[in-house]
Amino acid sequence: MRFNAAIFGPEGPVLTDWERGFFRDTRPFGFILFARNVEDPNQLSGLCDDLRDAAGHDAPILVDQEGGRVQRLRAPHWREWLPPLEQMQRARDPLRAMWLRYRLIAAELRQVGIDANCAPCADITSRKTHPFLRNRCYGGDAATVLDAARAVAEAHLAGGVLPVMKHIPGHGLAAVDSHKDLPQVDAARADLEAQDFVPFTGLADLPMGMTAHVIYEAIDPDAPATTSRTVMNVIREQIGFQGFLMTDDIGMDALDGTPAQRAHRAILAGCDAVLHCNGKAPEIAAVAETVGEMTDAAQARAEAALGWRKTPAPVDIGALSEELDDLLN
Repeated sequence: MRFNAAIFGPEGPVLTDWERGFFRDTRPFGFILFARNVEDPNQLSGLCDDLRDAAGHDAPILVDQEGGRVQRLRAPHWREWLPPLEQMQRARDPLRAMWLRYRLIAAELRQVGIDANCAPCADITSRKTHPFLRNRCYGGDAATVLDAARAVAEAHLAGGVLPVMKHIPGHGLAAVDSHKDLPQVDAARADLEAQDFVPFTGLADLPMGMTAHVIYEAIDPDAPATTSRTVMNVIREQIGFQGFLMTDDIGMDALDGTPAQRAHRAILAGCDAVLHCNGKAPEIAAVAETVGEMTDAAQARAEAALGWRKTPAPVDIGALSEELDDLLN
């Protein structure tokens, strides 16, 4: 089956008749869920089943379950998590604590049918990092971030959940929120290579990644990474990431033009799929038509990424939770 080169967010907690028919006809690669899609475990499991049934394949279902501010599954049905940076600073054994945290998150996700999480965040925090991102990071130096992000990725994979590392090739030097404005990073290329690119290079073997809506003036002063063929070449050739590459949300205001125009530029630049999150039917239809079916190379990377999904080995969730609490307290 050839996939449409898009990942869509449905409108609400149940599929509309239009969504069910449209997804059946277009066969999107996957879906992403937000708080508007989540009520309780039974509803969420049913929604995941309905999405896969509509798409006609075992589509990956993504979520942003980082913890802290960026957490779509919340109390009372799911555990509340510290911001990642706060946990890294608090834990006695930060790397073990991060593994435990995301192994537990993976178990929560798998239980309701979600099998991909938009983590690890391999961006390096700095004095310039905008507050929207800062406490979602794992540290302020490349070695710490790489080690923590590796622990996060391995915990997801152990739990049967695909990790999606972000935001390639690095969002930490962005001083504005890319949901609202287009960040421009003026760091020298040598500095980017020595710092911000390092975690992504070290994680280049992972199955899935997400781009940054950021302009890197030293590489391409005219286009953000998501729509820049030049930056895509850096990601593929210098950083060495050969996995499945999706955009960050194509609806963010960092990008100009209509959602369909943004999607078109991203695919032309070399992204394998476009992430469209707001659930608006006219935009979904326009993006799906614009991106069309995946290229041969994108389809191969998509199938390879899905091959990383494994049935997790049984673990004692209570014991893992107790160990994490002990490390944090």
